[in-house]
Amino acid sequence: MFTYYRIRRYTLYLLISLFLIAIPFIQIDGNQIFLLSFDHRQLHLLGIVFNVQELYLMPFLLMMLFIGIFFMTTLGGRVWCGWSCPQTIFRVIYRDLIETKILGLRKKISDKQKKPDYHIKINIVKKIIGVLLFSCIALCAAGVFLFYFIPPKEFFLYLQNPMEHKVLLGFWLCIAIFLIFDITFMAENFCIYMCPYARVQSVLYDNNTIMAIYDNNRGGAVYSKEGNLLLAPKKQDSNNECINCHQCVKVCPTHIDIRKGMQLECINCLECVDACGDVMKKFQKPSLIQWSSPNAVQTKSKVKYFRGATIGYVIVLCIVMGIMIFMGSKKESILVNIDRNTQLYEIRKNGAIDNFYIFLFENTDNKPHTYKFEILNHPGLEILKPKEAIKVDAGGKIKQVVILRKKQEEMQKSKDSQTTIPLQIKIYDLDDPKIFILRKTIFVTP
Repeated sequence: MFTYYRIRRYTLYLLISLFLIAIPFIQIDGNQIFLLSFDHRQLHLLGIVFNVQELYLMPFLLMMLFIGIFFMTTLGGRVWCGWSCPQTIFRVIYRDLIETKILGLRKKISDKQKKPDYHIKINIVKKIIGVLLFSCIALCAAGVFLFYFIPPKEFFLYLQNPMEHKVLLGFWLCIAIFLIFDITFMAENFCIYMCPYARVQSVLYDNNTIMAIYDNNRGGAVYSKEGNLLLAPKKQDSNNECINCHQCVKVCPTHIDIRKGMQLECINCLECVDACGDVMKKFQKPSLIQWSSPNAVQTKSKVKYFRGATIGYVIVLCIVMGIMIFMGSKKESILVNIDRNTQLYEIRKNGAIDNFYIFLFENTDNKPHTYKFEILNHPGLEILKPKEAIKVDAGGKIKQVVILRKKQEEMQKSKDSQTTIPLQIKIYDLDDPKIFILRKTIFVTP
């Protein structure tokens, strides 16, 4: 029978899965909500496209990710592991749904420590069927993961000619194979021995961090299945309400005894809270294991959510997000790189001086634009080439040879003795002159 926390976890698993599957298909002005495309060298963020030259937002996204993890761990321990981690979600799908409910390879969801007996041939067949069923899920999950790097339309288009896109096919299959091996064979060993998050969590915990807590004052002594004393009660007058049914031990996916206190392997799935609750409600008593903080259990008070550490993380997160939003609002819809030709200058027969440049125009918008440019600080310079406006398609790039000329009479009028003249060039959109950028370069004279 489902109990409170398990229902909430399964509901959250479903919502997270649907959300992650839907995100790549939701578009704003033709752009994805999130896409990091190495092929197009673009970052899509909330419908705004950032070129590879504008990836100054990536450090802020990474900062928000890590600070968010620190905040979440300080507040709720390994709540990510038990409630949101793909590893946990896939293990629930494979172990509880496929192996237990569909194939009957395991007898009960509540007994996760008893492994199937593979000396029975039918269990081997069921194991193979279970792996094959999960393989289909793994291929779909690997495809969804790649949607965040390759737009779904392009992904399915590439799959029509797989031999022409061997790298994509290789990534897709490798991710799926890793998932199959990890979920069906490594299981929770990945969480216990390999996950780096487990090593970080203990540093971030304090007495107000929410976790699965066994109340020793009510539970009394802790005994093993063989009857050996594992943990003596903290108080001699404890009620000793624990009946040593070991249901909290059997249901634990990482095979720990929560009664011994906080342990590195605990992923905050709260299966033990539900299991103990099912037993204790027969005695009209609450669960001996609570989702609370050590300080709240000891003092019988409420959890202290707002404290120095959590408030500090929230402030830092707000600052980083504010900076990212501010910098994102300064996004340029025109990108122009100006490179000088290797030839310094050329003197014409009429005494004029020509300088040669390569302008690389890039339109980061999702519609075509037509650009022109002018020199702001030296009106005497003539734009010899190009004479016409420059049209760039949506997301397109165009290289344009530019020749600037300083006539002889302008040379004579000029009192500037510098051989390199700094220039400020304004590039603007003909359709909307409010869209413009400024670039700097130099003009070289004898």
